[in-house]
Amino acid sequence: MYAVIAAGGKQYRVEKGEILRVEKLEGDVGAEVAFEQVLMLGEGENVRIGRPVVEGASVKGHIVEQGKHKKILVFKYKRRKRYRRKQGHRQIFTAVRIDTIEA
Repeated sequence: MYAVIAAGGKQYRVEKGEILRVEKLEGDVGAEVAFEQVLMLGEGENVRIGRPVVEGASVKGHIVEQGKHKKILVFKYKRRKRYRRKQGHRQIFTAVRIDTIEA
């Protein structure tokens, strides 16, 4: 069984046992997390699509890690104008292990 959930402004396809990296969620490692915005549920040929969410469905898991992604460099440059700007960014994430998908 799989589900499509909305978290942090993005949509993710998840299955049981999968580790998912989403935008930062509040909570410590080991804390329970529930995603209530389930957009679609699927199991083989059976597919339930929500309008906009599937009623009574939820995806539950627990937090495995709180961390930061690798650094990306943002470099702006205008040739012949002596304009250069260099900036780094590390996005904060939360890794969640999916425990159950409840319909």
